[in-house]
Amino acid sequence: MQTILFHSTIFGPIHSRRLGTSLGVNLSPADGKVCSFDCLYCEAGFNAQGPGKAGLPPRDEVRRLLAEKLEAMHAAGENLDVITYSGNGEPTMHPDFEGIVDDTIALRDKWFPQAKVSVLSNSTRLDREDVERALRRVDNNILKLDSAITETIRLIDRPTSPSFTAGKAIEDLSKFAGQCTVQTMLVTGEYDGKRVDNTTAAEIDALIDAYRRINPRDVMLYSIDRKTPAENLCKVSREEIERVADRVRALGIPVSVA
Repeated sequence: MQTILFHSTIFGPIHSRRLGTSLGVNLSPADGKVCSFDCLYCEAGFNAQGPGKAGLPPRDEVRRLLAEKLEAMHAAGENLDVITYSGNGEPTMHPDFEGIVDDTIALRDKWFPQAKVSVLSNSTRLDREDVERALRRVDNNILKLDSAITETIRLIDRPTSPSFTAGKAIEDLSKFAGQCTVQTMLVTGEYDGKRVDNTTAAEIDALIDAYRRINPRDVMLYSIDRKTPAENLCKVSREEIERVADRVRALGIPVSVA
């Protein structure tokens, strides 16, 4: 079974195809996965592997480990483009997420003031005031919307809350108009006897309408690039992604394709 990617709180730096040289911060356990989605394509595996025994890293430990790493990188003359919150689950589920973001911005300003602070979020906790405040403070507020159709979200992203719908996601994302990047994974294939495809004409029409309503700063479109826990998924061609991107650009919204 495919399992968690990261066995530490601070990892990298690594080269991100979307963000550049990125120092990662994992707010999930170092020995398990904690997420409000259970995506078919998640590189950290399915939630069934469990949360582990280590627990979420405390705020003061995150601050200490990040400070040590940034100081060491600065002393070594290393380059850093971005500090990215991702890891083995959904970072906004950490109870001290807002305070950790404040700590990160202060440390960034001290050691690498040119670097950006990015959060990769699945958009499930945007209705929390503390999460909203924190996301408005970061440079790159990158929020997921893989489909504008609830049935497809439940098939591909598999939210753990039965009340999470495409409509709720779009409404919450609209609060960040001009202050967020919407990130969409395009994927086809099969899982558990069901066809998986968020690239159909109906899907793309619904996404375009959602992007129009959300009015994000920009959109990231991409497809799978590594092994996925659901084995029968297929990468969408760059040509097909570019056709979708052209429709988004027609709305006046910048698009990046990876």
